[in-house]
Amino acid sequence: MDVSMPKETQLSFINETTATTTVEVEAISLVKCCCCELMEECTQGYIASVQERYESNWICGLCDEAVKEERLKSQRDMMIMITTNEALKRHMKFCQQFRSSSPPNKASEEYILVMKHILFRTLDSPRKDHGFNCRSLAS
Repeated sequence: MDVSMPKETQLSFINETTATTTVEVEAISLVKCCCCELMEECTQGYIASVQERYESNWICGLCDEAVKEERLKSQRDMMIMITTNEALKRHMKFCQQFRSSSPPNKASEEYILVMKHILFRTLDSPRKDHGFNCRSLAS
């Protein structure tokens, strides 16, 4: 901006510049997880990126983590990592079995039961040996 311009012209220039600046906001859509049926509000871009990873299926963040864990678990247990699609199928089956068991009266109870089940499942799975076992100094 030219400092030699009169103040009125400078202010007019600033107002014109500010008025033409617009911010585009991406539309938000309500989408349902194909595993747990949780409804979330997400942008179309995020929905598309998730569907690209999961062969046109949309899954919530919690189920996404569960699918990743299912793949890692298969590598630990069977010494071979299953595909993302196979892990998704296993998780969908798990969710379907969970939903078919006695459903709770309130949605909040359902999420508490899901987290409880995941916690117990995690605690029951074998631990990885990280090589940090305690050893006697005399050996």
